[in-house]
Order: sequence, then C-alpha cells, then structure tokens
Amino acid sequence: MSPRRNPHPDVRTGRHVVCNLHVHLVFVTKYRRKAMTDVMLTRREEIMREVCTDFEADLKQFNGEEDNVHLLVHHPPKVPLSKLVNSLKGVSARLLRKEHDAHVRRYLWGGHFWSGSYFAASCGAAPLTVVQRYIEQQKRPVS
Repeated sequence: MSPRRNPHPDVRTGRHVVCNLHVHLVFVTKYRRKAMTDVMLTRREEIMREVCTDFEADLKQFNGEEDNVHLLVHHPPKVPLSKLVNSLKGVSARLLRKEHDAHVRRYLWGGHFWSGSYFAASCGAAPLTVVQRYIEQQKRPVS
C-alpha cells in the first residue's frame, strides 16, 4: 500500500487539507487559588476528553496541579482554537462547580473557576529552526 494511502496516524486528511495540528494548552484557576483535588483533576480530564471528542479533537495528554492544568490536544483545522478553549473551560467549570460546589466555594467565588486568560503553544515534530531553514531554502522563481 502506498504511503499516501496510509499516512501517519496523527495526520488528518480532508477534502482539501492534510494537516497535523497539536496545541499545548495551560489553564490556571482564578487568582491561582489551589482549588483542585486529585478527584477533581481526574473528573476534569474525563470532561475535557468528552469536549474534545465533540469538536473531533483528541486529548493526547492531560495533567495538572492544584491551580492549573496542562493539555496536549490534536485538533482539526476547522476548529477555531478560541472556541475549543472556551468550551473546555466553560463546560469543565460548570460541571465541577455543580459536582464539588462546597469545596470550590471555599477557594473561588463570583461564579468564576478559571482565569480569563490561557496559554497556547503549537507543537510539532520539527523544531522551529528546521522549518525556518526549509522555508528559506525554497527555490524562488527568478524574474
């Protein structure tokens, strides 16, 4: 079978696109309050996996501490990252506040769970310098 027919499992193909998009996301709790327990992190991972599935994305890796979570998400190009982040934060905050309300209220108030900001970094197989060198070495047409 040709390599085109059986690409790397992370390579997504569509009608007009072939891509491999991974993003590293970090969310922190409001005021960096240490509001999460191990049970809450386990549940948060389940919730975030479900949200990713709804967006046809794949949560490749998840971990966190008392005041932050880190995610590695493989996502299709049709998904705006800001919409994915909004759903990940919104759904997880709503469900965990509902399931662990007494605990969360000791640390956080005003209906907020997450800080309004987030960190996102693209991740790929090649270091940035290799991609820059590749682009630089393209044979530009001479007029």
